[in-house]
Amino acid sequence: MSPTRVLVTGANGFVGRALCTEVLKRGMVVRGVVRRSCELPAGVERHVVNGFDECSNLSLALTGVTVVIHAAARVHVLQDGSENPLAEFRKVNVLGTLQLAKQAAAAGVRRFLFISSIGVNGNETCARPFSVMDEPKPQSDYALSKYEAEEGLRALATQTGMEVVIIRPPLVYGPGAPGNFGSLLRWLNRRVPLPLGAATANRRSFVALDNLVDLILTCMDHPAAANQTFLISDGEDLSTADLLRRLGQAIGRPALLFSLPTALLWAGARLLGKTEMAHQLLGSLQVNIDHTRRTLGWTPPVAVDEGLRRVAMGFQT
Repeated sequence: MSPTRVLVTGANGFVGRALCTEVLKRGMVVRGVVRRSCELPAGVERHVVNGFDECSNLSLALTGVTVVIHAAARVHVLQDGSENPLAEFRKVNVLGTLQLAKQAAAAGVRRFLFISSIGVNGNETCARPFSVMDEPKPQSDYALSKYEAEEGLRALATQTGMEVVIIRPPLVYGPGAPGNFGSLLRWLNRRVPLPLGAATANRRSFVALDNLVDLILTCMDHPAAANQTFLISDGEDLSTADLLRRLGQAIGRPALLFSLPTALLWAGARLLGKTEMAHQLLGSLQVNIDHTRRTLGWTPPVAVDEGLRRVAMGFQT
């Protein structure tokens, strides 16, 4: 019997590289789709494309593929200079995704996994954590494009019979993490004093890269995953101050925190046009993963402190 062939888009990305490595360990054939010629984990078949939009043709790359894991996306762009950012997000994240999915269905792909975003639920929680049963309330152009892609994929699954699985992660951290988590790590390493000692009342869900990869691998062939949407987290929510202290401890650079009233931090953020950053550092975003646990019998294999320890190992090498 020939091994399962898996197509991974964004194979050179933070999530994609880790995913390719683990799929290979399971004895499957991995074909990685990337936008430029680059080095991939040994054993990954490379397929280079110009990008993802409504004109993309990946028919050749899909030959013989059983499972597609679509991790490529247009993500948040700092100082986006495009005239219509939403249109740019839609071109890649909606039209490109649906074009790939249609070609996958035509090629006989059994299951299509779409890595979405918890932003589809919203950007902040108040009374209770987000649940998979909540009405989506995307607040950003990026999150809206992910939600529209989800809707299109569900319709396509009904039309074609191809199974679709949607996963909505919150902030993903791990060795080499980009974005806000990488910034926090650099601040701690440089021993930058941070005015976040009083940020103890908020709670945020995170997910270790290894936990996300484990859930994706589970969803590749679990019978109960077909046509389901799953939220994911480490199963332990942290305040910003707690995250900084535990991350600092993990990398051997204790966090230098001092306390300013959170109301003052909010006011300063509004004055400087940094309200989005304030929401991320001072607001709450919690995720309820009960549906994921029950449906798949899945538990995050990596606890928060172990995940942070692995970050430290990668940071020090």
